[in-house]
Amino acid sequence: MIDWNQVDELRSDMGDAFGEVVEVFLQEVDDALLRLSQQEVGPAMAADLHFLKGAALNLGFTSFAALCAEGEELANGGRAEQVNLARVNASYRESRDAFLTGLARRAA
Repeated sequence: MIDWNQVDELRSDMGDAFGEVVEVFLQEVDDALLRLSQQEVGPAMAADLHFLKGAALNLGFTSFAALCAEGEELANGGRAEQVNLARVNASYRESRDAFLTGLARRAA
């Protein structure tokens, strides 16, 4: 679910700014998921899913990124109505919880 090697690499690269990067990531993902829930099925969905996929990969949310990639492919293929947004949201929540729990354990 979480690529901890990616997280460790990002933490090493960002140093003291890592916490801020995490905060911005969580806020931007929340905003994008809200947009997805409020918009009509269409091309904007693919763009939001593409953004989410990239952001998720940068922070090591591999399972969430895979679902976003799947949804992006469906939306780009004219099948946006087949994107399971509930599953995307659930994956994000599970990944976020695992990430935050893992960070706390690693800090201890």
